[in-house]
Amino acid sequence: MAETYPTPAEAEPAADTEVAPPPKRRRGLIVALVAVAVLVALGIWWRSTYSEDTDDAQINGHLIQVSSRIAGHVIRVDVEENQMVKRGDPIVELDPKDFQVAVENAEAALASAKANAVAARVNVPIVTVNTGSNLRSANADVSGATAAVEQAQQQLDAAKAKVAQAQANNFKAQSDLTRYRPLVAQDVISKQQFDAAVATADADKAALADAQASQEAAADQVRVARERLTQSQASQRYAQTGPQQVAAQDAHAKQAEAQVQQAQAQLDQARLNLSYTIIVAPEAGIITRKSVEIDQNVSAGQNLLTLVSLEGLWVTANFKETQLRHMRAGQNVQIHVDATGKDYAGRVTQIGGATGSVLSLFPPENATGNYVKVVQRVPVRVDFTNLAKEDPHQELRPGLSVEPKVWVK
Repeated sequence: MAETYPTPAEAEPAADTEVAPPPKRRRGLIVALVAVAVLVALGIWWRSTYSEDTDDAQINGHLIQVSSRIAGHVIRVDVEENQMVKRGDPIVELDPKDFQVAVENAEAALASAKANAVAARVNVPIVTVNTGSNLRSANADVSGATAAVEQAQQQLDAAKAKVAQAQANNFKAQSDLTRYRPLVAQDVISKQQFDAAVATADADKAALADAQASQEAAADQVRVARERLTQSQASQRYAQTGPQQVAAQDAHAKQAEAQVQQAQAQLDQARLNLSYTIIVAPEAGIITRKSVEIDQNVSAGQNLLTLVSLEGLWVTANFKETQLRHMRAGQNVQIHVDATGKDYAGRVTQIGGATGSVLSLFPPENATGNYVKVVQRVPVRVDFTNLAKEDPHQELRPGLSVEPKVWVK
């Protein structure tokens, strides 16, 4: 039989036939796989040793309930739902007319109180001078009245002496007249002598009456002088209350000044109420839950809308209790935000005082003894350290999910 040789096509191997790699290439592949495994192991070790992370975290912020501080009628609403506002932007305007009238009334009351205070203060030196003059005049009147009483008493004493003298003369004259009557009847004495005795008796009797009248007049003068003295002493006692009168006037002036302060406070309150007719945003944020409309009557303290503040945001991360061994306040944090896909810098500021289960509305109880250990989570507060620069357009919102990584070593 003739020997056959393969054709060139048959001699060449098929194109899709696998060719075993050479030994050197196989060794390189194994080394690369081992290096990758080592790097992955190092990364896992590094991550578990030098950092702690969790996906149970979210951004928190302040939800401000904007309310009216006064009762009023809404005349304008300057915002819409989900509108972004800046600090100080007007939100709602109330009718200011009633409050403008209250300011005018308070201004008038303040002007009146100031006028009363000026008049009361001016009267203080006037009362001081008048009370001093009245006291000196009263002292002089008392001295004069005392002297007048003494003089009237002396005149009364003199009148009493004259009355006594007149009584003696009258007694003698009446006695002589009594003796002369039988003598004139017996012609022992002359008719002329008897007439002289009658005339003397009548004169002494008249002199006695005159002396008695003078005594009564002197007594009346003593009574009048004493009454004047009593009146002068009363005026003196009143004048001696001059310091108390000055103190009372000074107290009245201070009261008037206090009324000025009270009127000023009422004016300030009226102006405050007028300023409250324009409700402004307390912080920059986003309007939500708006319930106020034009022509609505609102009361003091009534919630009008909710302002989601975009200032002072922070992260609440619920770490497992096994992750807190090396975690401390002040440690740096890398915060990854799912919504933006960016990383932000932060710092641990607080570690919660209790676990989330204890702080829940219905804390768990184990009264049956069937206890199953569950890893607890503790809320940790993380504050952004450079949010103004890293989030200039304020893209972050409260409630967004984040993944914080705390560098514990």
